[in-house]
Formats: sequence, structure tokens, C-alpha cells
Amino acid sequence: MVTQAVTPTVPTETTRLQMWAFGLSGFGPPYDLRSIVELRETVPWGRSFDEYVRMFALSERELGLSIVGCGDGPAAFNAEMARRGNHIVSVDPLYRFSAAEIAARVREIADEMVEGARRKSDAFLWTDFRSPEDLGRRRRGIMQEFLGDYEAGRREGRYVEASLPKLPFADKEFDLALCSHLLFTYSSLLSEDDHVRGIIEMCRVANEARIFPVLDMFDGGRSRHLEPVIERLRESGLAAELVRVPYEFQRGGNQMLRVTRADGGEIALDGPV
Repeated sequence: MVTQAVTPTVPTETTRLQMWAFGLSGFGPPYDLRSIVELRETVPWGRSFDEYVRMFALSERELGLSIVGCGDGPAAFNAEMARRGNHIVSVDPLYRFSAAEIAARVREIADEMVEGARRKSDAFLWTDFRSPEDLGRRRRGIMQEFLGDYEAGRREGRYVEASLPKLPFADKEFDLALCSHLLFTYSSLLSEDDHVRGIIEMCRVANEARIFPVLDMFDGGRSRHLEPVIERLRESGLAAELVRVPYEFQRGGNQMLRVTRADGGEIALDGPV
């Protein structure tokens, strides 16, 4: 789930959203999301295909790989990938709702999101977007693209209701797993263990995981979990490296974490988590 520009001035909804997007408790006992999650607890805010390409430094060759997006929300990446004939699956608890329900929620929160960006405008680089108002207009357009594709995509199995750290896919089912603006972004709400388990799950279902950005949304600095998470991933048999990418909206947010199996080996799924 993506929530650009939500600030600590609205902690209650943000906290509910992120616990929901990550299985409510961060990885506690199993919950029946269908009986607990409410649409009013979500803050849908989607990004474009071009933003995904730059956030994750995706080459044309990589766009042709089998990709799963974790917490994609109402992003337009899936819609454009499908139009290109590429293999893409997006997972998010948001996908339990209909297009009409999501559209109504977008209308409810859009002005608040723009106001949040305006209040914290110094935290962003206004190059791709001219202003908070321009950001809001373009985000609405992106989400309309998502909504226009959504119901067909659900029928085709491209939008799947699920969440980290338990994905309904086989081992190595995908080439690449992406996670945008969830892990590390909400470091004050998700624990170090949450991050390790989530990334290991991404690497279980895909040969490589990429997470963007590695900044904490609330304080704007590098996530306090980043270094210990990298160390623990390496102890689990994974190779992890920071990679600079050709995208920066949140100031300083121009790196992704790239995680692969070290030397093609197996992951210690029951390792140091």
C-alpha cells in the first residue's frame, strides 16, 4: 500500500493502514482480513509505470521478466505491463474491494493527500511534479488508469488480495519481486523482524527482490532498520546491496535495496529472523 505525503499529523489512520497492509500486526497470528479490514482504513495513492521503471532501475530486458509487486495499491504499473504483454502480478489487501469502492475512497482522501504534500513541501524535490496541486492531478490520473484496468485484471489473476509476509505463490515463481513505499518507509511502525521476514518471503517467491526507498517517511532519514536488516539477510544466505536509481521525489530517496541469493544458493528460511 502506498501513502506518499501522509504526515505524523494523522498518525491514527496511518498506523491502521500500515498494520493492515502488512497483515494487521506486522506478522502476528493469522487474521481473517476479510472480516477485519475496512476501506476507510486505507490511503490509496498510486504511482505511474514510469516511476516504477525509475524507482527500481528496470531495464527493457527486466520489464520482460516475470514480476510480482508487493503492496502495489492503485499503481498503474500493472496496467501498463499488461498492455505491453508482460507477466505481472500485484498483491495488496486493497484488492478485496471493488473498483467503485476504491474510487470512492480515492475521492475522499485526495485533497488531504495534496494538503499533506503542501505542508511538507520542503521534504520533496519538485522536478517531476511542479507543485502539490500538480502532484494531486497526476496521481488522480494514475489511479484512474489503475481503476480502468482493475476489474479485468482481477478476473485475469493480475491483482491478488494478499500481503507480506505470506504470499500465495510457489518458490521461485517469479523472476523479480518489487516493494514500493512500504518496507523501510514505515520503519516507525514495522519492526526489524517485520522487514527481514518480508524480504525473505519476497526472495522465496522470486529470484531477486528490490525495495524502494530506504528512507523513513516520518523523519526523512535513512531507515534505522536498514543496516541490521542487511546484516541479517546476509546471515540467511542472501546478498544485499544498495543501488542508486534515476528517481528522487522524497529528498535523499534515490537508492533501492537489491537482494539476491548469494552465489545462487538457498535461503535459510528458518534462519536468523
